[in-house]
Amino acid sequence: MPNALAHPVHSALIIKKSRFIGCVEAMPDRAGAIARVAALKAEHPGAVHVCWAFSGGGQSAAVDDGEPSGTAGRPMLEVLRHQDLEGVLATVVRYWGGTKLGAGGLVRAYTDAVAQALLKAEKIPLVKLQTLSCTLPYAFEGWLRREIEAAGAQLLAVQHGSQVELSFALPAPAASAFVTRLNDAGQGRIGWLKVQADADAPGCIEVAGRPGSGRVGQFRPG
Repeated sequence: MPNALAHPVHSALIIKKSRFIGCVEAMPDRAGAIARVAALKAEHPGAVHVCWAFSGGGQSAAVDDGEPSGTAGRPMLEVLRHQDLEGVLATVVRYWGGTKLGAGGLVRAYTDAVAQALLKAEKIPLVKLQTLSCTLPYAFEGWLRREIEAAGAQLLAVQHGSQVELSFALPAPAASAFVTRLNDAGQGRIGWLKVQADADAPGCIEVAGRPGSGRVGQFRPG
């Protein structure tokens, strides 16, 4: 199961007097990654390279920023993929120490800068949620609210008209059984406006969080 990061994590390495400052952090998209790298370059005007890698939302990037091709961005991206991270940006700022490290030395340095940062990372599993909407008589509203809370689902919206309309989300694998239970207990009084029986169908989203924790991270289409 893919994971996101709860908080940014950092590392600092000195190899043959070159200083490597690593950071791995949650990032929603490539545009955000580019903006973050631009900010790092402004923060470190004396650095010779700001290399980076991004993975998330079906997109990826591996940028060497002047280092020999394939010695920085690609190894950093491989670390993210090996640890099954999603929606994550890894950056390494390098200050020149006066000694060339060679291709192998650079690969090890950039790999280690990311890997050491991730040793301190708190990972959060990405849980695919399914959104459901239904209508029901007012007399059933309190009961359904209790059922939603007991299932650990997230109540998203409530509208009151001729009937009550509720929208909520819960882990996709549990959706089908939950709908069946409500139909049985609701005596045929529940009308479903949108039911996604397939976890891969439109309307599913992935969020970073632990079941029941209330922690919500990045949303992206499933």
